[in-house]
Amino acid sequence: MKREAYFDNAKLLLIFLVVFGHMIQPFTDGSRPIYTLYTWIYTFHMPAFIFLSGFFAKGSGHKDYILKLARKLILPYLIFQSVYTGYFFLMGDEDWLNGPFLPHWSLWFLFSLFCWHILLYWFKKLPPVMGILISVEIGLIIGYVSDVGQLFSLSRTFVFFPFFLAGYWLTKEQVHKWRTTWVKEASLVVMAVIAAVIAIFPEFSSGWLLGSKSYEVLGTPELGGLFRLAVYILAGLMTISILAWVPNKEFRLSHFGSRTLYVYLLHGFIIQFIRHEHLFKVDNILDLLGLAIMAATIVLILSTNPIRTFTQPVIEGRTSQLQKWWARITNKQSSIES
Repeated sequence: MKREAYFDNAKLLLIFLVVFGHMIQPFTDGSRPIYTLYTWIYTFHMPAFIFLSGFFAKGSGHKDYILKLARKLILPYLIFQSVYTGYFFLMGDEDWLNGPFLPHWSLWFLFSLFCWHILLYWFKKLPPVMGILISVEIGLIIGYVSDVGQLFSLSRTFVFFPFFLAGYWLTKEQVHKWRTTWVKEASLVVMAVIAAVIAIFPEFSSGWLLGSKSYEVLGTPELGGLFRLAVYILAGLMTISILAWVPNKEFRLSHFGSRTLYVYLLHGFIIQFIRHEHLFKVDNILDLLGLAIMAATIVLILSTNPIRTFTQPVIEGRTSQLQKWWARITNKQSSIES
């Protein structure tokens, strides 16, 4: 699919919020404002990211596509699962030993993303509305399975699949209709009201937004389905509200939106080190602003060509960037010698 600045801008914004959310998470317990901000971000940042992933999955379902996807997702998943295991062991983390099917930290997304493409093989044969409704129903039912959790990323795979499927079915024209003036105006009200509700009711557990726990674990074994349905509606409204404000203009950094996988896989090493060493604290708004700047810096650094060049073999299973780099080096050397 031809790249558009709008979608690159959206992905760049969302990956920043992923990193920023991970930066501020350790400070949520002692600060209601930070908890409010953190929870507000989590109402939409992964649903929106997953929605965009589904939007760019239009070619899913073919055998060659699945094989290519396995190399792109499962191979780096296994590599980074092993690397993170060693990394957490060196840091002295008690939960360092995870099996291959119990994803470390944010690696669940790779495993689930692969599964979502597999699920499309069947769901793309259904009428769009029917398929989305069935996926929502499955997402509601899975929460009643007490043993469901992070193993195989099973819970998150089914809970977040409706957003992926919605992204698959919606067209570019339909998404751009969200950028109309009345939607933008309505979105401001939606975002403000939801932020106010989170601030007024801090007892609302952000675990509902993570999609990784059963209703029993979340404390509502009977009414959990209704709570999750409300979360679905909340996440859908917030996703539309945020994407309505994404600019359509191409900026100097817009192309970094095509490199979000690099940021997603690599930022964990930096964030976990910062957490382990307790390098930052938040006492005021300036500290929070400093963390936002740090998060933006991490995103930009991990999106640069040098990082992409030397990590592409393990992230994409390709060496095209290394070959280009080596060709430039050899051509430059030849020019000097001649």
